[in-house]
Amino acid sequence: MSAPDPAIRTTLADANLQLAIYTNTGRFKDNRSKAVSPETLPEYQDLRTRAAEIKQHTLDFLDVYLLQLEAAVNANGGKVIWAQTGEEAADFVLQLAKEKGANVIVKSKSMTSEEIHLNERLIHHELDAVETDLGEYILQLAGQRPYHIVAPAIHMTRHDVADIFEEKLGVAHDTVIENQAMTARRVLREKFLQAGIGITGANFLLADSGAVVIVENEGNARLSHSAPKIHIAIAGIEKLIPRMRDLAVFLDLLGRSASGQPLTSYTSIVSGPRRAGELDGPEEFYIVLLDAGRTKLLADVEKRESLRCIRCAACLNTCPVYRKIGGHNYPWVYSGPIGKVITPQFKGNEKDPWLPFASSLCGACAEVCPVKIDLPGILLKLRHEAKPDPKDTRVFGLWSWLMRRPAMYSLAAKIGLSWLGRQPNGWLNKVPWPANSPSGPLTAWLSERDFPAPPPKPFRELWVERKVKERKK
Repeated sequence: MSAPDPAIRTTLADANLQLAIYTNTGRFKDNRSKAVSPETLPEYQDLRTRAAEIKQHTLDFLDVYLLQLEAAVNANGGKVIWAQTGEEAADFVLQLAKEKGANVIVKSKSMTSEEIHLNERLIHHELDAVETDLGEYILQLAGQRPYHIVAPAIHMTRHDVADIFEEKLGVAHDTVIENQAMTARRVLREKFLQAGIGITGANFLLADSGAVVIVENEGNARLSHSAPKIHIAIAGIEKLIPRMRDLAVFLDLLGRSASGQPLTSYTSIVSGPRRAGELDGPEEFYIVLLDAGRTKLLADVEKRESLRCIRCAACLNTCPVYRKIGGHNYPWVYSGPIGKVITPQFKGNEKDPWLPFASSLCGACAEVCPVKIDLPGILLKLRHEAKPDPKDTRVFGLWSWLMRRPAMYSLAAKIGLSWLGRQPNGWLNKVPWPANSPSGPLTAWLSERDFPAPPPKPFRELWVERKVKERKK
């Protein structure tokens, strides 16, 4: 099944965009490799195994831990809001803002809020909802969705940002990154002072203490949950882990997997509204627990492990497909291998049936996943569930027929090798008609890459020769 070609081809043809994606993901990838190397973190594989076990155990007993979380939040003076759909979650925020007269709302980075299109809903009702993460703020001004789970504006250059700030903020065109950061800081500091509600996501929810764990590098999330009078944390129900003592395992893995940092700059553990005698913090505290397809996935024992994801984006940074087509060519807010896995399961496999097929199945994503999600295995299951393309059915039907007839397969291989092997440079950059016609089966594949010409002898012949030599010995 083929993906929508025009937008992807535009991305592939944009040399500057290709350089930005490949350079930035490459830097994250290299930093991660150093941070988890045996010399730096010899216990890395043990941590991965432990993290996978904790997350899987939590998912297997999620109902128990969710009730434990709610009881702990209530005991701390907060309140849990159960939202079956994204609309219900957005409705709660909207109604609370109207009830409290909160016209300015500050938000820290949250992929869950992107899922439910929260900003658009609030702005539609004439509320000033402002992203405070620098990358997210730039994208909000540009009217774009995140390009990457961890680094949302990874595709933009300082020149792009200068253009956006000049147009949207009315400031002088300035390409110095430090000056751009200060411009955003001046605007956002005023918003923090005006905000009646602060919204964050949650990297983890702790069932035993009812706490929200927020991991960040800029400090904006800390201001978002402590400066306004009301703090709302929006999180998927899968963000739960059982105990505070389990958190250390994930903190050891998250920063290293995401950006190569041993630990991110800020780790906040928020367990309710301001207590008596405390100088800062919100007066009201809410956790919005979002389902939106998660319990449906939870019921699928074979693919339940998809919900282990801690949104580190390591799979994006190593994926050869993401590193070529970028984040905006994926149909939903989640991109890369994890996007290919959870989007069909949350939104329905029939909506974008090509998505699980947009993978080389090289397995690099599974190797770097800190919670050991079998991403290639799940993609294969999703492919099996997808409605097959008639062209694919015919091609694989012919392949199956040949594979069950060794003599015919051998003959076809000899004919094919002699036909395809006549390339003057030793590389296969085109194939004879009709395969190289506009509708030929290899045209699209060879439009983006060359392929080494076939060897003089096929594997079957080499294998027979080896067996003959062994018998002679």
